[in-house]
Amino acid sequence: MARFPLRVVVLGDSIAFGTGAVRTQDTLGARLAAALTEDDFDVDLHVLAVPGAASAQLPAQVVRAEPLAADLAIVVIGANDLARFVPADQAAAHLGAAVASLRAAGTDVVVVPAPDMSSVPFVPPAFRAAVRAACALLQERQAAVAEAAGASVAHIAEEVGLAFGADPSMFSADRFHPSSAGYAQIAAALTPYVQSAARTRRDGAAA
Repeated sequence: MARFPLRVVVLGDSIAFGTGAVRTQDTLGARLAAALTEDDFDVDLHVLAVPGAASAQLPAQVVRAEPLAADLAIVVIGANDLARFVPADQAAAHLGAAVASLRAAGTDVVVVPAPDMSSVPFVPPAFRAAVRAACALLQERQAAVAEAAGASVAHIAEEVGLAFGADPSMFSADRFHPSSAGYAQIAAALTPYVQSAARTRRDGAAA
């Protein structure tokens, strides 16, 4: 049986890009592509994410993605909005617009909301509860607009945050971005969501 062709774009920030991974194959996009390949998809992967991007920069990435006519977009965004104190509603509005544009072009979308940044080592313990609350607020707003625009949402922040908080090796040498081990953890949590979206796409094409 021939593999189902699946063109995948990865949009977003440094996590989507893979900053901190030792090897290209350790990055989030590469790990997800490998998981999809094991699931009998013929994956054509394009990582268009830009390190440092906040939600306001998503429209430019969507424009770059348009000629690719992707089947599936994975959008990882929010950490830089939090770091720059962008209001949650403002950040979410940019995300919602990007998802709407992708869906209008026929692309299925999986949104990965902001991470729980309270586990970042340089966050002082006294501030961790406040940081966690800010992250949760943005995650809630992101999930609402993403679902309203027709995306599926990968609710992995709590699981991944606990893993990163318990194991310093999840962070790269800069103590901010994930390490190769950290990307393996994120990919493992995200894979079921991405596989579900890909399988739905395949099943719809076969119907």
